[in-house]
Amino acid sequence: MWSGGWFLALVWAGVFPLIAAPGPHRLWGACASAGYLCAAAAALWPRGLRLSLGAALTGAVAVPLLVLMAGGGAQSEVFVIERSGMLTLSQATPYLADPRSVVEVTPYLPGMAVFGVPRALIGGSGPLTGMLGDARLWCAAVFLGCLWAARRATRAGSGRAGSWRAGSWRAGAGGTVDRSLLGAFAASPVVALPLCVSGVDLPLTGLLFLALAYAARRRPAAAGLALAAACSLKWTAWPAIAVAVALLAQRGGTRAAVRGAAVAVAGTVLLVLPSALLSPGPLVQQVFAFPTGRGPWQTPAASPLPGRLLADLGPAGWYAAVALLLTGGLAVAVSLVVRPPYGLVSAADRLAAGLCVAFLLAPAGRFGYLALPVTLAVLARLLGGVSGGEPVRGRVVRSSRPARPAHAPAVRSGR
Repeated sequence: MWSGGWFLALVWAGVFPLIAAPGPHRLWGACASAGYLCAAAAALWPRGLRLSLGAALTGAVAVPLLVLMAGGGAQSEVFVIERSGMLTLSQATPYLADPRSVVEVTPYLPGMAVFGVPRALIGGSGPLTGMLGDARLWCAAVFLGCLWAARRATRAGSGRAGSWRAGSWRAGAGGTVDRSLLGAFAASPVVALPLCVSGVDLPLTGLLFLALAYAARRRPAAAGLALAAACSLKWTAWPAIAVAVALLAQRGGTRAAVRGAAVAVAGTVLLVLPSALLSPGPLVQQVFAFPTGRGPWQTPAASPLPGRLLADLGPAGWYAAVALLLTGGLAVAVSLVVRPPYGLVSAADRLAAGLCVAFLLAPAGRFGYLALPVTLAVLARLLGGVSGGEPVRGRVVRSSRPARPAHAPAVRSGR
């Protein structure tokens, strides 16, 4: 099974050097292909799992990331983030007042500029400082930190007496199978490619997943803070508030849901409001109009997805795409009321479905955007979540042993 999976990844990565892909993608494909080939061969050995994972992570993540950072190769998003950090330190807002070309547009909310601050502080005069200031490094660090925190949250939930038991964490706390699957997913093209060439969506994905994990653990304040951080990066994260609130209502009741929503909304406003007050026009034009194809600059997100094909038909097609997008969003919102999510897996699936609808029907989009919902759905199954059980007054109690009657004496071991 492992060898077959690495072979499929090899085919995926091997396509990039053969097509007219950007330079960073071709370099990643060449390095990752070698890594996946070695991983597939190592997986054929009876005890070659660790060696297989090491080869895949080295070829698909470590080597291409180091080479690209050392040579300055990256997607344009990396340079946009780093410029945003410099602008934030110099003028307190990441937006240029009068962009002259598409490369000067900042299509992100102000929170994304945080990942460009290291470049502004460290600079890039030397090889080491150039790599330490690279925004991809900090995007990956936040992503991995969120996974670590989410894993701790799900494991704490599965081990606490009287609490819910994480149904997806079946190999035991820190089990080898779980770590191997998580490492394999990190080395897969879904994560490795964006991590090496861009990294922009990784912190967004990690924060959204962490917010859902905290919501499943009935921690509304922590979930709200994670949501606020995510929603200050991209406005595409805003639908996650509805999913997390529905999960909090199901797990912890109305008070928990209101508290989580209040923290999320208030935190987002506090993080976005300063830039909105300093440069309202540039923010609206660059963050909202530009990604939807309504700004004065042509967005490079032009994959032939249904929404983009409709928008290319003219104004009527654009409005049709927006109408379908709103209809899809309304359908997901209704599903949250009719059948709210009851655990991490179901909440991640619901958010992933909503994001897929948004990315497919948006007037402008890329195939790469779909990596975000795929990652959320897979991580929910790898790191654990409530996969079943009946919600009872905001709690799901799952136990592998029948409850002992109150009058029954405890049976002690003879040892």
